[in-house]
Amino acid sequence: MATILDTITSPAQLRGLSPEQLEQLAAEMRRKIIQTVSANGGHLAPNLGTIELTLALHLAFDAPRDQIVWDIGHQAYPHKLVTGRAAKFHTIKQFGGLSGYLRRDESPYDAFGASHASTSISAALGMAVARDLEGKDFNVVAIIGDGALTGGMALEAINNAGAMGHKLIVIINDNDKSISDNVGALHRHLGNLRASPRYRKLRAAAKHFIEDIPVVGDLAAEVAGRTQRSMKEFVLPSKSGVIFSELGFTFLGPFDGHDISLMVDVFEKAKQLDGPIMIQVITRKGKGYAPAEQDATKFHGPGAFDPDTGVMIKKVGAPPTYSDVVGDTLVEICKRDRNVVGITAAMAEGTGLNKLRAKVPEQYFDQGIAEQHSVTFAAGMATQGIIPVAAIYSTFLQRAYDQVLHDVCVQNLHVAFLLDRAGLVGEDGQTQHGLFDIGYLRPMPNMHLMAPKDENELRQMIYTAIYGVNGPVAVRLPRGAGVGVEMEQTFAPLPIGKGEILTDPAEADRADVVILGYGDMALVGKKAADELAEEGIRAVAVNPRWAKPLDEELILRLARGTGHVITIENHMAAGGFGSAVLELLNAHEVLVPVKIIGVKDAFIEHGSVAKLKELTGLTAENVKAVARRMVRSTVRG
Repeated sequence: MATILDTITSPAQLRGLSPEQLEQLAAEMRRKIIQTVSANGGHLAPNLGTIELTLALHLAFDAPRDQIVWDIGHQAYPHKLVTGRAAKFHTIKQFGGLSGYLRRDESPYDAFGASHASTSISAALGMAVARDLEGKDFNVVAIIGDGALTGGMALEAINNAGAMGHKLIVIINDNDKSISDNVGALHRHLGNLRASPRYRKLRAAAKHFIEDIPVVGDLAAEVAGRTQRSMKEFVLPSKSGVIFSELGFTFLGPFDGHDISLMVDVFEKAKQLDGPIMIQVITRKGKGYAPAEQDATKFHGPGAFDPDTGVMIKKVGAPPTYSDVVGDTLVEICKRDRNVVGITAAMAEGTGLNKLRAKVPEQYFDQGIAEQHSVTFAAGMATQGIIPVAAIYSTFLQRAYDQVLHDVCVQNLHVAFLLDRAGLVGEDGQTQHGLFDIGYLRPMPNMHLMAPKDENELRQMIYTAIYGVNGPVAVRLPRGAGVGVEMEQTFAPLPIGKGEILTDPAEADRADVVILGYGDMALVGKKAADELAEEGIRAVAVNPRWAKPLDEELILRLARGTGHVITIENHMAAGGFGSAVLELLNAHEVLVPVKIIGVKDAFIEHGSVAKLKELTGLTAENVKAVARRMVRSTVRG
């Protein structure tokens, strides 16, 4: 049966719907999002919370002429549904389908690409200033979650926007959550607004406040100021309520973000005011779906689940995830050693540190969406003899490059980084793949780099990073489940800069080719070597373990002995592990053919990890093909 949603190909059509039809449309959008995410995975709870807000935005503003800038795509699925993408929505995050985030090349309604948090106000301010420089007349709106306000970049933008005074509308989507529970003083301040016993009275009076604001002229500014002051006196705590207005913003709110007609009125009036405006709206993550309302963190970005019950669909008997190994290992170590602590940047569940939070909370620190601060916070702890373990996604540590270099490596401080989601991460796509960490960490003096071949080796590498290295160290680990090996119960530090031969060591020096598979590619190299042996090509497979320092003695010996070197890594080919091997061979004048298998110079789209590895050549079949060409060309020569 046809639905209202089926007829929406442009947000302009929303203006022809009655209030009752808008409510029906909101219900249809909820069902569509729940059905799609339950089958494909994706971001659920945050998108269910922004449906009415999205409809109000597109009713009040004329996109794409008016620029609507979303902060991260976690809240923008409803935006996709009403901007001509409903028919393709079932393809979201699938290979060749819609992106799970905002992309300028996907739709003219996506004013700014977004997948890392805290960027919207900066981008929107840039658009507003450019608009004024060109003498144009359109609205610029930034929608930012209260969790993203823990990011320093958002606060820098607020400070700058308030001082510059350009017309800009900032909407705080206040749902009391990022992925993990929000932290920090600003979150507490917004929470005071939500928790105030006067808030219920404000909700009843809010529409009257808005209706009292004239739309134009000096009187509008005067009444807006009075309204702002009266709201603060009515609701905001006396000492902290002036934060945003003191920074140069006209502050309005809080308002019920699920009341479409109220929000349209608020936005229509806000369009008529001058200067930077901040509007706080209260929404609920998971709105309209009981399981997600009850556990918004669990349903923030779930995998497949039963839409009727909310029960997650998981493989029976699957190995533990690498993130689970991180959590379990840190709990075990921290219980033994009070000088070891875990640090996360608002990603407790994703990194496994939620286990540490539950079992050793006094040694767990969540710094919010603030990777730069988290790294320097860890450096400060390290100066006092604490061993901080900072578990941060590879793609997010990029945001703290200078802090890792300047505050950790220059001072040679013992900070251990666990880089989750290193390599191809699948359906989250080009901005989330952790394909650059070797390249940006390896050149840093004093840094040590490791990557495990399996989950048991990860456990030992975490122990080694804490007790076997004196200085900066990073361990990269892939997304998803381990390979199912038996976990050793005891700890033993790995020798620094030493790899292991995975095939028959006695045959190593008589091999035709050496395959160096770094991290999760070590077992790919082993599989290729075993299958090449069946073809009569002798290959020695090596698990290097370390990208810095390299096992120089082993690599040089095998390169000289075999005369052919293949490296394979779940990373960009440029600047990664293979580049380190080439530099080593060059320095020692070992002039043998080398083939680097890695991701080429391109951003990789979204799709299953298996599909993306096939496309980028990170497979045993491709390794075998490369080995055949190398060995046979030498024989012919």
